[in-house]
Amino acid sequence: MLKCASVYTYEIDDRTTALNEINAQLEEKINLLENSVGIIMCHTEFISSGMLKFICSNLPFDVVGVTTAAQAVNDEAGELILTIFIMTSDDVRFRSGAADNLKDGLDASVKAAYENVSGDETGAPRLALIFPPILLSHFAGDDYVKTWQNLIPETPLFGTLAMDDTPTFEDCETIYNGENSKNAMPFVLCYGNINPSFLIGTMPKEKVIHYTGDISKSTGSVVHEINGMNAYKYFESIGFEKDGESSVNYLFLPFLIDQRKRTDYDGIPVIRVLSYFSDDGTAVFHGNVDEGSTFTLLKCESEDILTTAQNCVNEVRDKNDINGVLLFSCIVRRIVTMSGGNSDANEEFEIVKKTLAPVVPFMMGSAGGEICPTLGKGNTLTNRYHEYTLIILII
Repeated sequence: MLKCASVYTYEIDDRTTALNEINAQLEEKINLLENSVGIIMCHTEFISSGMLKFICSNLPFDVVGVTTAAQAVNDEAGELILTIFIMTSDDVRFRSGAADNLKDGLDASVKAAYENVSGDETGAPRLALIFPPILLSHFAGDDYVKTWQNLIPETPLFGTLAMDDTPTFEDCETIYNGENSKNAMPFVLCYGNINPSFLIGTMPKEKVIHYTGDISKSTGSVVHEINGMNAYKYFESIGFEKDGESSVNYLFLPFLIDQRKRTDYDGIPVIRVLSYFSDDGTAVFHGNVDEGSTFTLLKCESEDILTTAQNCVNEVRDKNDINGVLLFSCIVRRIVTMSGGNSDANEEFEIVKKTLAPVVPFMMGSAGGEICPTLGKGNTLTNRYHEYTLIILII
């Protein structure tokens, strides 16, 4: 049996009050069983005040997670808030750890941490929750997925990159037992009687802007050529660039990428965001854009974000035998919702809270990049890195 609960506090400064609030909610909502773990998300001010470390040091289980820009749990939705999603069980085993010094060697660091944490477990984990940092100058989101995939190829991966509410995301941190880092990846390996399922909400593929392209040459997340021409020249040719000035905001321009050249192609496109152009005219994306892929540009509108969120949580609400739900929504979805004339910046979070709060324990946070399997041909799961999406783990 697996049981879940979500708890929270808005208290940033008064440590006694914050801990009393957390403990009172724990006592009311859940009895801890033999094995427990907490997934934590918080605003960065909980780190600078010392509250994060204090709360984590007073909890009877390991705590793994990231900073974020906005959150929701069953009772609340907000920004200056700390939330914890607890999983506890007698027949699910949770092994937590953190791969550190990623910039010195991603593969070696993750492998060493995994081997240390997995210990005497004989089989592969049934689920891995991973929480990478944002290190755009070093890694694309796909790099984290690839590293874990090489270690545990049959295990579904779910998680989010760290996020914050600064314009350039410079304060993003990952969290492991109260310690924060810009260069470590905390994780939880779940063994035993756990059967996860997943949902993904993304931009409607019907909302097409009539620009398409073939990725003629790329390396990882760097696109060198589109339609046989320099990437920057391509965007000049369609009127998006002129004399080094952009006529569009690429943050609000989803690239629907069909990665048909992948060896594990599952027929499901992914969405990418263009980050910047380098001096030689290459286009740098947040996630990998495989050579040989094709792309279509989509509109990104507030109405679509809120509709896809409502449709996804309706589907969750109507399922049976759910113990808990984790949701991560791309930060761009929140930015677009805020720019769409909505009076409530957290409207997507409020939709989730209103729909799921009476039904099942849940926690939701803004994501800096989303990691979730897709269900492809033959009902096989393929681990993927996403952007612009709402990803949902159902346990």
